[in-house]
Amino acid sequence: MTRSLFITAAILSLAACADGSQNMASYDMVETDIAGVEAEAPALMSRKQTADGNSTATEIPISQPQIAYSYDYGFRLPSSEIPTAQQQHVTLCNQMPANGCRVLNMSNSGSEGDYATGRLHLEVAAPKARAFGEQLAEAVDQSGGSQIAASITGEDLSKKIVDTEARLRSRVLLSQRLTELLRTRKGTVAELVEAERAVTTVNEEIDQARSWLKEMRGRVAYSTVMVNYQSGVPGSGGFTRPIREAFGGIASTLGYSVGAAITFIAVTLPWILLLALAIYLRRRFKSADRSFWGRKIEPSAPTED
Repeated sequence: MTRSLFITAAILSLAACADGSQNMASYDMVETDIAGVEAEAPALMSRKQTADGNSTATEIPISQPQIAYSYDYGFRLPSSEIPTAQQQHVTLCNQMPANGCRVLNMSNSGSEGDYATGRLHLEVAAPKARAFGEQLAEAVDQSGGSQIAASITGEDLSKKIVDTEARLRSRVLLSQRLTELLRTRKGTVAELVEAERAVTTVNEEIDQARSWLKEMRGRVAYSTVMVNYQSGVPGSGGFTRPIREAFGGIASTLGYSVGAAITFIAVTLPWILLLALAIYLRRRFKSADRSFWGRKIEPSAPTED
């Protein structure tokens, strides 16, 4: 009877969880029995013996903050040096020991003109991320560039990790108990079928929780480093600036003009040839007493002397 009641209560608890949000933060604690609480109590509170032999409770241990950091750097350097600087930064990343750094994405564009941009996405081991940023700046200085932006942001994942771990433990304990009931095969057929469904649902929640824990711990262990590159130097202004820009645009202006002329010729040339052929055929085969437009030519009257 007790086992049947436990199966029913567990199934009802799982049904309530399934009707709610799928987010891990909305899962309720299923295990509320005294045995489960007493099993976790020693892990939450430790005891120590005093000098007179009495036992006193110590404070609950405080875990270290779990913070996921993100670093964002911006560098300005000549357009031709952007690919070189990127390769230097990738080399610095690859030289870090024990998988301390990994490249996720690298891109650059516009390297043939005066303006170019680039982007590099890295993940660096958290304890070494700040020192790695200093190495990036030193490599750019050697390439004739300069650092123009830097920012650090952090997200505290401590509460999410602790809550997810606690809920994961409760789901694992519930899965073990339901599995034990299925192994003993005590209860009605309907209860056993519901218990099997409940075990499947609990195992899916356990896999999802473990995946979230792995993702959050990975964010804490590896910091995101975004490196942005851009070329050019802020204009100095003054009287000569428009003149310099005008001379710089001569080549592109001439190129656009020549391109427009070629396009016009390519579009109109077939029609010009077709019109010339029509004029030739008309002149070639028209009657002698007809004009070009087909009107009959009247003979001129004789002149009187």
